[in-house]
Amino acid sequence: MSTSLAVLFALVTALANAIGLVAQHRASTTAPGRGWALVAHLARQPLWLLGWVAMAGSLVGQALALHFGSLSLVQPLLVAELVFALVLRRLFFAQHLPARAWVMAGATAAALAAFLIDLAPHPGNVATSSGQWTRAVALVALGVGIGVMTSRRGGPRRRAGGLAVATALLWALEAAFIRQATAVLVSAGVGGLLSSWSVYATIACGGAGLVCEQAALHVGPLTVSQPLIVIIDPLASLALGLGLEHDHLRGGPVALVGAALAFAIVAAGVTGLTRAVPDHLGPVERLAPEPPV
Repeated sequence: MSTSLAVLFALVTALANAIGLVAQHRASTTAPGRGWALVAHLARQPLWLLGWVAMAGSLVGQALALHFGSLSLVQPLLVAELVFALVLRRLFFAQHLPARAWVMAGATAAALAAFLIDLAPHPGNVATSSGQWTRAVALVALGVGIGVMTSRRGGPRRRAGGLAVATALLWALEAAFIRQATAVLVSAGVGGLLSSWSVYATIACGGAGLVCEQAALHVGPLTVSQPLIVIIDPLASLALGLGLEHDHLRGGPVALVGAALAFAIVAAGVTGLTRAVPDHLGPVERLAPEPPV
């Protein structure tokens, strides 16, 4: 039952993330003005406000998913955000997306399901020691530092790639903090949560991840940053789940090889899907057939 609830809330989180991304992107790209004039205009737009509501809902959904399930299960399921975003583009913005986008979306969804079925992750112990947290935070900080330093030189693709790696690592660590904070909330209530370090670590880590994500989107193409974020986040979360909470995975070489192959298909599907869809959210005209010779 707990696993089913974790899957349900993880998919709700992915859907809310997709709604927030699509709504705010649409509102911001069609809004006039710059600076404070742009902010004032967006604050009156229903789509922009819907995006913030969806983002708040995604945080609640993720906390519930991590309460019922492990990092190793919940974070990979958030890849479904890309598939949901594709459906939203078609239903609400009338985009005639190329057939290869739908093929990539189907392959990504099927491979993601196979990956989780092969691994069959189950949660371990949430109450980790301070030494384990220190090592995990230090390793993530090292990876983030390397990503940020990489982004300080080179072309747009290299800079976006470095910041995308930093973003993915920070979001994986944020998920671990959310799981810890949720456990404190359940056991000690709101008062205990406010006196716990985990809620403030969640806020700080999430804010740093948001800054890195926005910087990645600003300095380089989406086709570089989005696949890296979507692919590295679940891998880092899997490592944190195993190292911090001792998540249980299905053993055996067959299951591990099957999971590796499935995730390789997920990575290829995410990359192909990102490149197959247009950057804008306006209607896309279908290509007219060539006249017969």
